[in-house]
Amino acid sequence: MSSSREAVAARLAAFDPVRTDGPGLKRAAVAITLVTADDPDAGADPVLDGLAFLLTRRAPTLRRHAGQWALPGGRLDADETEAVAARRELAEEVGLYVDDDAVLGVLDDYPTRSGYLITPVVVWGGAAPDLTPNPAEVGSIHRVPLRMIDVEPRFLTIPESDAPVIQLPLLGRFVHAPTAAVLHQFREVALQGRSTRVAHLEQPVFAWR
Repeated sequence: MSSSREAVAARLAAFDPVRTDGPGLKRAAVAITLVTADDPDAGADPVLDGLAFLLTRRAPTLRRHAGQWALPGGRLDADETEAVAARRELAEEVGLYVDDDAVLGVLDDYPTRSGYLITPVVVWGGAAPDLTPNPAEVGSIHRVPLRMIDVEPRFLTIPESDAPVIQLPLLGRFVHAPTAAVLHQFREVALQGRSTRVAHLEQPVFAWR
């Protein structure tokens, strides 16, 4: 799997992420955690068919965004970097502890309607054999093959905004921004080698609060 890790790291290194000051926004980070696929296709694309990423379903007891699909992540603690926060949240939410050298790169900052500025951090998780959801935050953990996000998203218009709303077909339903926007940019940059920007893509109105 070293070739898979090196291929993703090389494409992220060639990408120039957009950093945003975001006055008034609370800084946060999410982890796009790459793990080895349970049943990789022998002889196929080592990245698309050899890797998966970790996606969680938020606990149904949470006060905000309960039950939604999400990447592990959360608000930065005082004096934390985005990479440190992503690694900490990964450990707290799914029980996966990784070192600093597991960080492969970052994507563009994404401002949310609910007042956060999210930095997506791409992390190498390896085999990740023993994942344990934190019941206070996570309802379930899913290993999603990367090929499932190598698809075209759907864009909608809404009367509340001039920006297009992104919907990513995944797991038999549509996932919305910010998760959809972050995963779409990861697909464009790390899987297709394109410098596609997503910060302008809109969230559905139900996610604005």
